[in-house]
Amino acid sequence: MRSPARQTLNNGVQMDRLGFGLYKVPPKDAEALVSTALGEGYRRFDTAAMYGNELGLGRALGGAVGDAAEANRASGGSGESVNALAREDLFVTTKVWNDDHGYDATLRAFDTSMANLGLDYVDLYLIHWPCPGRGLLVDTWRAMETLYREGKIRAIGVSNFQPGHLDELMQKAEVVPAVNQIELHPWLQQTRLRTLHEQLGIRTEAWSPLGRGQVLADPAIVSLAEKYGRTPAQVILRWHLQLGNLVIPKASSAGRIKENFAVIDFDLDAADMDGIAGLERHHRTGSHPDNVN
Repeated sequence: MRSPARQTLNNGVQMDRLGFGLYKVPPKDAEALVSTALGEGYRRFDTAAMYGNELGLGRALGGAVGDAAEANRASGGSGESVNALAREDLFVTTKVWNDDHGYDATLRAFDTSMANLGLDYVDLYLIHWPCPGRGLLVDTWRAMETLYREGKIRAIGVSNFQPGHLDELMQKAEVVPAVNQIELHPWLQQTRLRTLHEQLGIRTEAWSPLGRGQVLADPAIVSLAEKYGRTPAQVILRWHLQLGNLVIPKASSAGRIKENFAVIDFDLDAADMDGIAGLERHHRTGSHPDNVN
């Protein structure tokens, strides 16, 4: 099975560019869907305290690692015939929610997420929204830096930060965010923000990479899907990967999980990449970060 390409973050940590997003995955379905995704080859998973499904994710990952370890013990430790899955093979992202901004509150929120996930460390921890009206951004980031220095998190980053939010953070930050996870799709390409990320050494990660399904019916995308013999979703996800974006499509069925992963064995040509770049509408499907507190 071909694996997704990886990106190296600004602290040297590597992560798969294609992951499985758990936004709006019902808690009761999370464990089964994550197990299915693991079977298809996903090794990177994105959740958040607000999603309510950290527990299901943790159970699926713990079960997969435990099953592999048990199989290796049964084989005498040779590992020759066992497809072992170790914790270091997995990459887990979660996020601190808006109600938990502030130094002490962030530390408590992290402990809760760790208990839900059942992990010894988290690979990437993000501030879910900047919440500019609360005035606690710097204190929240200081807590993130503390957790990072203590080795409880391999990398720290942000989500939904616009240039002004990043500027405020960078004036006080001792650790540059590794990732900014933002709404990004062909109708909202955030070119200025992505350029700023490149200047600061921050990786761009796309949430709502398909525009919550709205972009799938765009005639240009449908035409490209026909040209390449792929689905519209696969065309858009391939566009993200070729731009260099990290991407975390959500899926609620085994078929869609498989479909979303089958984007690592073809390429869009340069003219088609340019064509998708021309679809910009500055159209948000979610809230503007300045309005979330």
